[in-house]
Amino acid sequence: MGRSRTIRVKIVGLLLVPLVSMITLWGVIVAVTAGESLELRSYKERWTNLRQPAGQLIGELQRERLTSARLVAHRHVAADQADAYEQRARTDAARDLFRRLSDRSRGSTTEAVRRQIDAVSTQLSRLEAIRAEVDAGLSPRLPVVEAYNAISDALFGLQRNVALIDDIPIYEQSRLVINLGYAKELLTREQAIAVGDPAAEERKLFTQLVGNRRFLIDQALAELDAPLREIQVGIITSPAYQRLRIMEEQIIAGRAPADWPSTSTALANAIQNAQNEASVMLTERAEPVADAVLVRALVLAGTGLLVVVVSIGISLRMGNRLSRELAGLRQAALDVAENRLPLVVRKLRQGEEVEVPELTVPGRTAEIADVGKAFATVQQTAVEAAVGEAKLRAGVGQVFRNLARRSQALLHRQRIQLDGMQRTATDPQALDDLFRLDHLTTRMRRHAEGLIILSGAAPGRGWRKPVPLHDVVRGASAEVEDYPRVTVSPMPAHSLAGPVVGDVIHLIAELIENATVFSPPHTTVTVRGELAAHGFVVEVEDRGLGLGEEELAELNERLANPPEFDLADSERLGLFVVARLAARHDIRVTLRGSPYGGTTAIVLIPAELVVSPEEQEPEPVRKMRVVTSE
Repeated sequence: MGRSRTIRVKIVGLLLVPLVSMITLWGVIVAVTAGESLELRSYKERWTNLRQPAGQLIGELQRERLTSARLVAHRHVAADQADAYEQRARTDAARDLFRRLSDRSRGSTTEAVRRQIDAVSTQLSRLEAIRAEVDAGLSPRLPVVEAYNAISDALFGLQRNVALIDDIPIYEQSRLVINLGYAKELLTREQAIAVGDPAAEERKLFTQLVGNRRFLIDQALAELDAPLREIQVGIITSPAYQRLRIMEEQIIAGRAPADWPSTSTALANAIQNAQNEASVMLTERAEPVADAVLVRALVLAGTGLLVVVVSIGISLRMGNRLSRELAGLRQAALDVAENRLPLVVRKLRQGEEVEVPELTVPGRTAEIADVGKAFATVQQTAVEAAVGEAKLRAGVGQVFRNLARRSQALLHRQRIQLDGMQRTATDPQALDDLFRLDHLTTRMRRHAEGLIILSGAAPGRGWRKPVPLHDVVRGASAEVEDYPRVTVSPMPAHSLAGPVVGDVIHLIAELIENATVFSPPHTTVTVRGELAAHGFVVEVEDRGLGLGEEELAELNERLANPPEFDLADSERLGLFVVARLAARHDIRVTLRGSPYGGTTAIVLIPAELVVSPEEQEPEPVRKMRVVTSE
């Protein structure tokens, strides 16, 4: 009952996947729409805390720039100094207000706005140095004007970043209003340059400012909507503005109109008032747009939530129905996975005869019944394949053992005959041939033992008493075809426990044979041995081409964790035999690169298998009696 409930929950969960995706999409849409509404509502807050104080600071900086230009041009007249100091106080008050409000709004703004606030703070930190240069008379008028211009440019950059909003019409109109504000900034720059008698270079800059200001005004008026355009058109079409244009032409021509300061100041103030009125109008526009977006978000959220609830109800009903229909199929699958197949595998491992289990899958509907029959067929085929493979593996192992045992018996008899022939031979050439034949017999015996190991059994060759490790290594090299290339270095006088001597000889012989096969015939294979903290280490080093890092890692993994023998993988039977023998006696075999470019095989024999000379006097290999299983 509990499992049926679990499968019901899983099926319902599967059906709810598209619903969860739909809910997520619904949530994202609602969040984005609500975010747009909140963004529009925060437009007024940003205008109050950032854009408006920045505009006030720009106005005070424009007036301070003009008083500083007069102070430099008139060479520090007392009246100009008093005006400059009074204006600096007003500028400082506007700067402090801007810093306080901008710090308050830093956490609720974007990263781009925060970077621009930092840029403004960097420029404002230069204000005291600019004033000091003006007071000391160390800087001409034009560099002073340009220093103030840099601060104003940073503040206008902040206004443009603050004006970024998701509502495109409001953003476009706001950008145009800021451009008109920058046109007023250019007019105040004209005032600062036209103080006194401007030089030729200054008149050239004045001409550029006039052209840029007129272009900004013409471009903005063409794109502003009707209500905002009306605010600006009254100024541009006024007689005072026309007189200003005439005066600008006169200054460019080298003349200085007497009423230029008053006319330009009046127009600058008028433009600033129009700027303030336009900014308030844009702020008021954002609120109803935000309300409309919020209403749309609520309607969308309600409709989407209703659809989601209905979809969840339908999915739950379908899920319950499907879970009831599939309960029998699931129970049959669990019975096969938890009971029948484990029983078959356990019997196969114990060598018992097994019967292929039959699967019966009930189904209430035709569709479920068809699925059950198909599943039963698949499971039946899988079980039969597993049984067949297990039988084949067991049969192959039995064949390996039978052939190896027969070969061992014949080879043992052959070695006895060869030993007798060697004792009676007198012809040196015949004795040499007998020794070669004896070496071939030794190698054949090792290959027969390899078949026994592949079948999963133990080869049976061993010694009763410990054997010196140096003799063990020499015996392993003697079982290799290319044994003249093998150099066995002197080793400590420690011995190896007798019961594992045969397996260790076989293991080291396989490694030495690999080293001779995979290295050039003119090179030598060096075998060294020494004591280590955890036992005795034997190193087999060749000077071949070596192995790559990936191949070394793969082979070391196979040596550490030997897999089941695969008949299709017959290229590295020697290493498979090494892995089986090492795992049997807890011997660690590791391959690594050799300094000579080849490969070094490191065999670590555990300390419990190593016998020191003080513990027992070993008997030489030639006097040991070989105990075999045949």
